[in-house]
Amino acid sequence: MAGQKHYLDDNDKEESSSLSPFMSIFETFRDDLDDHQDRRERIVKASRDITALSKKIVRNLQSPIPPPIAKEVNARYGSIRDLFVSIAPDLKGVNFWRYQRSISSGCQEYVEAVSFQHYLETQQLITHQEAQDRIPGGVELTADDYVLGLFDLTGELMRFGITGMATTGTLPRAVAAAGVTGLEGRDILMDLRAIRTSFESLDISSGPSNWSYLKRDIGKKTGVMRESVEKVEKAVYGLIIRGRERPKGWMPDLSEEQERGREAVESY
Repeated sequence: MAGQKHYLDDNDKEESSSLSPFMSIFETFRDDLDDHQDRRERIVKASRDITALSKKIVRNLQSPIPPPIAKEVNARYGSIRDLFVSIAPDLKGVNFWRYQRSISSGCQEYVEAVSFQHYLETQQLITHQEAQDRIPGGVELTADDYVLGLFDLTGELMRFGITGMATTGTLPRAVAAAGVTGLEGRDILMDLRAIRTSFESLDISSGPSNWSYLKRDIGKKTGVMRESVEKVEKAVYGLIIRGRERPKGWMPDLSEEQERGREAVESY
C-alpha cells in the first residue's frame, strides 16, 4: 500500500524506532513527568505530616506551658523542622511556586501553631519575619499563608478564652513578660477585637496577581473568624450579666456553633 512502510521482522521495526529523532524527546518528557509526580508526592506527604504535628502542638499548648508539655512540643517542632529540611531541595527556585499550593496547608497550620505559642508567651502576634525564621531549610513563607494562618489562630484564641472563663471564672488577661511592655489592662477579648478590626480593614482587591487564591479563601476564613470573636463576646456577656446565677465551672454550650465552625473549616 502506498505511503505505508513494511518491516521484514520485529528487529527492523525496533531499529527503525530507535533511530527516530522524536523518541529521545518523548523519553525526556516522560522522565520530567515522573520526576514531577515524585516531587509533588513528597511535598504533599510532608505537608500532611506538618499539618498533623502542628494540630497536636496546638491541642497541647496552654498557659503557662508546663515543662513536660514544653518538652513534647519541642520534640514535635523538631520533627516539623526535619520535614521542612527534607523537602527544601524540591522547593528551590521556580519549583517553589510550582508546588506552593501543595505545601500551603502545612505552612498555614504551622503558622497557627507557632503564633498561638508566641501569643501565650508574649500576648503579641508573631510577625511575618519571626514566623519565617521558624521555618528552616530556606522554605519560603508567603504572605498569603502567613495571613491565612493568623485567621486560623482566632479559633484557638476563642477556645482558650472560653476555657479560661469556665475554669477560673475570669477572662484571660495579659501576663507580664520580660522585655514586653504596654500589655497592662489587656485581655483576650480586646486582642480578638483588634485582630477582627485589622482583618476587616484588610484590602486585597488591589493586591498583586499572585494573591488570587488568598482572595478566594479569605471569605470563608473571615466568616469563621467573626464567629469566633462573637462566641467570646457572648461568653463574656453571660459571665458578667448572669454569672452569679451559674455554678463554678460552668461552660457555655457552644457545641452546635463549634460544630458549624468546624465544618466550615474542614470544607475549606
